[in-house]
Amino acid sequence: MISENSFLVDCQERIEEILLENLPQIDRLPVELHQAMHYSVMAPGKRIRPLLVYAAGHALGASVDDLDEQACALEYIHAYSLIHDDLPAMDDDELRRGRPTCHVKFGEAMAILAGDALQSLAFETLGRCKASDSKTVRMISVLANASGSHGMAGGQAIDLASTGESLTIPELENLHILKTGALIRASVLLGAISASEDEEKINLLDHYAKCVGLAFQIVDDILDVTSDTETLGKTQGKDAAQEKTTYPSLLGLSESREKARQLCQDALKSIEVMGDAASPLRAIGLSILSRTS
Repeated sequence: MISENSFLVDCQERIEEILLENLPQIDRLPVELHQAMHYSVMAPGKRIRPLLVYAAGHALGASVDDLDEQACALEYIHAYSLIHDDLPAMDDDELRRGRPTCHVKFGEAMAILAGDALQSLAFETLGRCKASDSKTVRMISVLANASGSHGMAGGQAIDLASTGESLTIPELENLHILKTGALIRASVLLGAISASEDEEKINLLDHYAKCVGLAFQIVDDILDVTSDTETLGKTQGKDAAQEKTTYPSLLGLSESREKARQLCQDALKSIEVMGDAASPLRAIGLSILSRTS
């Protein structure tokens, strides 16, 4: 569906240029650190989080020109999280986006530094956005909260602590809302906050993001069972190998697919009031169900 939406196609091309423009020059000291940052950020990816920034802003009337820094910041945070997620002390993976992971390519210490530097760069970039000072402060707070112990990092900590343990559905849902959903929610909120001060519409978009974020992770769990390493671009079957609780392990594949479908339906219903302006958000929501990687 994304490939059929011209707005999203244009935004995918745009974000590649913006990401590269805001990265440190690759030949500037410290060269190896900058190489590691470029390697991880510019690896082929779907750019779902930047697209959500653009699509949410578009739904409320913002120009893409006013959303570049916000979209860029989200992808830098995402790239940093993937670098650290793959480290030997974390998920210990050797493949990401079809290529050797950052620590395999550059060594563990340099990978840690690259992740740290990208996290800092995300907030530096967001601080340069074209929004008012009050909106910029709010967006910085949203992104920081989504990245920290009440968001992505907290979800990762729970994930590590629960490896080998049996989780209930509510416990698994909470893990995913933090680990994956928080950053997806932040993506939509940054686009919405940039575009509008209508809290009712911002809340509708936030509900869309909550549903889409959880559906995204459920489909991730399904693909870890049904897909293959080459298609995924990362090691298939890692969840089962590490004895992690997943939606398929608790509900089975059929019920997991149905839950993801219901969540996407709920997400799309919440943005009906926004009409055609929300068509890119609808395309993203529908694309989640047809993901293959």
